[in-house]
Amino acid sequence: MNTFLRFTITRRRRIAITTAIVSGSLVVLPSCNIPCLRRPQTQAPLPQAYPAGNNGVVSADNDGGEIYDVPIQVQDPLTQSSAQPADFNEHVVATKDSDSSVSFASFLKNGDELDLRRDAPTTDTVESPAEVVIDSYDEVVIDSYESTSSLDPTLTEVAVAPAEVYPAPIDGAATELVFDEMSMDFGPSSLQNSSMLGWHEFFADANLSDLIGQAMLGNQELKILAEDIQIAHNEVYKRSGEYLPFVTLGGGVGVDKPSLFSARGTVEDQLSPVPGVNFPDPLPDFLLATNVSWEIDIWNKLHNAQYAACMRYLGTRDGWNYVVTRMVSEVAENYYELMALDNQMATLDATIRLQERSLETAKAMKEQARGNELAVQRFQAEVQKNQSEKLIISQQIVEAENRINFLLGRYPQPVKRSSIDYIDLNMQTLNIGVPSELLRNRSDIRQAERELRAAGLDVKVARARFYPSLTLTAGVGYQAFNPRYMFWTPEALIYRLAGDLVGPLINKRAIQADYKDANAEQLQAVYSYQRTILEAFIEVTNHMAKVENYRKSIIEKKEQLDALVASIDSATLLFQNAEGEYLDVLLAQRDMNEAKMVLIDTKQEQLSAVVNAYQALGGGGVLAGYQ
Repeated sequence: MNTFLRFTITRRRRIAITTAIVSGSLVVLPSCNIPCLRRPQTQAPLPQAYPAGNNGVVSADNDGGEIYDVPIQVQDPLTQSSAQPADFNEHVVATKDSDSSVSFASFLKNGDELDLRRDAPTTDTVESPAEVVIDSYDEVVIDSYESTSSLDPTLTEVAVAPAEVYPAPIDGAATELVFDEMSMDFGPSSLQNSSMLGWHEFFADANLSDLIGQAMLGNQELKILAEDIQIAHNEVYKRSGEYLPFVTLGGGVGVDKPSLFSARGTVEDQLSPVPGVNFPDPLPDFLLATNVSWEIDIWNKLHNAQYAACMRYLGTRDGWNYVVTRMVSEVAENYYELMALDNQMATLDATIRLQERSLETAKAMKEQARGNELAVQRFQAEVQKNQSEKLIISQQIVEAENRINFLLGRYPQPVKRSSIDYIDLNMQTLNIGVPSELLRNRSDIRQAERELRAAGLDVKVARARFYPSLTLTAGVGYQAFNPRYMFWTPEALIYRLAGDLVGPLINKRAIQADYKDANAEQLQAVYSYQRTILEAFIEVTNHMAKVENYRKSIIEKKEQLDALVASIDSATLLFQNAEGEYLDVLLAQRDMNEAKMVLIDTKQEQLSAVVNAYQALGGGGVLAGYQ
């Protein structure tokens, strides 16, 4: 007996050792041929302030108001010092009120540093109505710093636009999915950046706000992107079920006739399932069973795939919001262009009336033998030229209206717009904050960051395919040759339970190629993220410089226009008294008309720059604080 027990124990040890060796081989051997990851190239960190001329919080009115250019109060990322610039108090006085906010910044600090550990999340905290914690599932080290600046722009009462439109609501069981750890609810913390203002606050024109509200409801591109959000959400819902057990219920009916000259047929001919009852020939088969299959996610492959889908879902929301900001800026830009065309039309009408009076004067002087037919013909030609220009502007008005109608998703119809002094049109004060706020406010940057994190998770998923997968399968049911015996227990009961540990061993080219592809796509996401940040920074710099330069140009052109208006009076008076030539009047009127038209074009370009700067800062979206 003791000898038998020793033999049994020894046999169990052998089995345990053999099992351990096989399992260890399945775990260790696949990891021997995992390709090395390629690292992204480094990029200079995001500057803490905009270039000279826009360095600091810039407040610029489009009517030629003063520009406040004040250095930014920046907290050092290491010491967190909060020393204020010497002229900080003067800046507070200039901006009427002071408010501070902590700005979030996440950008690539060093592309050569990669962190493959999922248990080392990066936490970014923003001082806002709700604390935000972000788990970094990507493979790129994200750095953060805090920066503070102060100002409070003067707000203007505006007409409230129609209710803002959000993507199509998610319905069904999928709505139960909650991704708290991936939430990025930053929420507006202060008004020191114009992007924190909603479009219905930034644009004080009630007609423009109404047009933007209609575009939110009718724009087809937004509706298409809303369906992309739904598709991405469905992908998350699908991924959430892959690491759960799959349970199936099935039944079957069949008939079998074995040969009596076969081993199976001979045995069945000699057996009786029930005393006194032989197996029928042919043999029916009735089956009702439940099967369970469950892949144990021991390497977090399935969970990482779901997290990647979550990131892409959130990225589609950010992409939708970015298109909203672009659409808002396009509607506003076309609206101000339409107003500019109206003012150019009015300018031509005024010029034509002025030239018609000069034409009458030339005719009267000809009748009095104080003039000649040439003067009459030249004034007549100038009137006809401006009449022709009106027709061209009328066509431009039609095209501008239809561009707005297209953005609103409606067929051509007149666009209601304000009739105000275009040259002295006032808009919201434009405040740019600091560059790090772009990372929070720009939806395209947030989308690129989501894609970057998703790409890092894809690398982990591809890496996990080198390791063995553990799958548990089980089944239970009833099987009998006659329905009468179908549910006899335990005679008709069938069940099975198995576990499979399967891993790649030889010829792993396919999974190696997939792993390299995932790594390459991750590098693409890194460079796309860097490029998006660089593009956003340059856009803000260009538009703010344009706002300031065109503001100065408008001041000069106003003075030029005043001088030309005075010259018309002088030339007309001299011409009427036969002390001047008709050409002096003609050229003065032509120069005045051209100067007024150029001034309107310059104003339109400045307003376009303000709108584009607002969009470049991240303003105009409707999902701020909703991610």
